[in-house]
Amino acid sequence: MLNFAIQTARDAGAILVDRLGRALQVSNKGDIDLVTEADLASEKLIIERIKSHYPRHAILAEESGATEFVPGTTDWKWIIDPLDGTTNYAHGYPCFCVSIGLEHSGSIEIAVIYDPMRDEMFAAERGQGATLNGRRMRVSEVEDLNSAMLCTGFPYNVRERPNFARDFANFTMEAQAVRRDGSAAIDLAYIACGRFDGFWEDGLNAWDVAAGVLLIEEAGGLVTDFAGEKLNIYTPKVLASNGLVHNAMRRVLGTM
Repeated sequence: MLNFAIQTARDAGAILVDRLGRALQVSNKGDIDLVTEADLASEKLIIERIKSHYPRHAILAEESGATEFVPGTTDWKWIIDPLDGTTNYAHGYPCFCVSIGLEHSGSIEIAVIYDPMRDEMFAAERGQGATLNGRRMRVSEVEDLNSAMLCTGFPYNVRERPNFARDFANFTMEAQAVRRDGSAAIDLAYIACGRFDGFWEDGLNAWDVAAGVLLIEEAGGLVTDFAGEKLNIYTPKVLASNGLVHNAMRRVLGTM
């Protein structure tokens, strides 16, 4: 299944690269949230591939929504973001990816995040570790928040999340640096490979984080909600780190 997910993500990424920079049809899912024809083409490929190889599995996809489990299956569900970083993509900013996770009975078992612009394939299987382009990866060893490089994302409905600006300002004062790349899946993959030391965001969906959570855990890191409890990927608050700066980040968030 991992090899299947890797090849599927790679093929979907090729669609995104092929269409990058072209005159794209862009529409809005809400007031700000965008969807492009490239999102839809990438998702179509992934869903068709899954239905061909695993016809009894359920699918949760950002653009198409959810399909139900087929009675009598073993509760497998593919969780797909065919283009994470759509706003970046629509502006020709080359920071986006394909994210595919496979959930079994509530546990993510397979994870793939593919950045086609850098040809970087982040992959993990539960209990087998995490890799970047086939080589084992680990989270960073930074222990102090003032030496840490953090990342976050700006929620689309920022006006409904008044604590966002406060938390951003506080982390900017406490950490060595804070970055905002516009792709939560890439941010989580970068935690897993040690490029970032911590990540927080409120307002995410399951397809934003499903693959990244397993990558980080298999690379030795920690992912929780803001209160430090076990993360439910279907809730919006996500705190991820190398594990060493986790409590310090919770103190900045006011949850410890």
